Amino acid sequence: MGTGQDMLEIWRAGGANFGATATEAQAIEAQGWHGQMFMDSQCLSADPYAQMGVWATATERLWLSTGVTNPLTRNLAVTTGAAVTVQAITGGRAVLGIGRGDSAHAYLGHAPVGTRQFERALVHLQTLLSGGEIPFDDYGPSGDAPPLDALHMGERPQAVRLNWLPEHLPKVPLDVAATGPKVIAMGARLAERVTFSVGASRDRLGWALGEARAAQGARRVSYGAQIVVVCDTDAEAAMDAAMKIAPPLARFQVIEGKQVGPQDAEAARNLDAVSKGYDMTRHSDMSAADRIAGGSLSQDFVRNFAVVGDPDQVTAHLLDLVAMGLERFVVVGPGLFPGERSARQDALFTREVMPVLRKSVA
Repeated sequence: MGTGQDMLEIWRAGGANFGATATEAQAIEAQGWHGQMFMDSQCLSADPYAQMGVWATATERLWLSTGVTNPLTRNLAVTTGAAVTVQAITGGRAVLGIGRGDSAHAYLGHAPVGTRQFERALVHLQTLLSGGEIPFDDYGPSGDAPPLDALHMGERPQAVRLNWLPEHLPKVPLDVAATGPKVIAMGARLAERVTFSVGASRDRLGWALGEARAAQGARRVSYGAQIVVVCDTDAEAAMDAAMKIAPPLARFQVIEGKQVGPQDAEAARNLDAVSKGYDMTRHSDMSAADRIAGGSLSQDFVRNFAVVGDPDQVTAHLLDLVAMGLERFVVVGPGLFPGERSARQDALFTREVMPVLRKSVA
């Protein structure tokens, strides 16, 4: 099975989790999802690679990915080794999703890594994932330990390399989570996959696709989008859920103090509220409706930023985005809330939207 670039991929986003069972993995696979992402945020969620190991042995076709890791909290060689391990166990169903760092950094007292450092990390990861080696001088320090030259020995390693990388194992695809133009462009230049986190409007996704295509050259790159999706025949219930889920994703548009991408006046006003008022101490609490100081986002903004509606409306919106060139959706919503209403929304999406999307695209 390939990476899905000849089909529409529908992934389930990762959220704060405290474990992962084989039963849950098999249920998600049976629902028809292409893949499952696992949050890599050590203070808010269980370890993603341990969870992927459980899911890898419990499933037969479901793809697995970090959603997402970062270059700071794990050494790049450690990250590569973990991803390749999942790839070997699954026989080629792993993806390495990576971004500049968000809650994993914040809960250690750090901001996201700079774009220059992030680009270097992507280059190193691609080298290691491909079986290449990186001289220690190019790789840089791995912590506060003194260099190997301080030890007295005969021959010693001179470079970083996965010496155990299995032969003939397909390379793990690198998937860059991107919001701003610099990261979008470097992802298009360096990775096999780019997943935009810019909302679900045609204007913003069209802008992101334009930035990426201008940078990719002759390379083949798979483009996807992480989007909030709430499917419900009850319009009020759908909007209520979307209002709670949208703030964490909207925050990426303003995380460094300035708004990126095209904005109208309504979007600018709402994103300014997110920038000033988002409560990071409640980041993993998806049910918290008051994470934005001074009140919630406007319904008009959320209606444009997310995909909200009944099955026909949700299907039409997503097919419109596919027509723009998106090959993958990372759906934020299913599994985030307990209760009967959330279960109904999840079931409507998996039973009435996903099959129609796949049939229409095929």
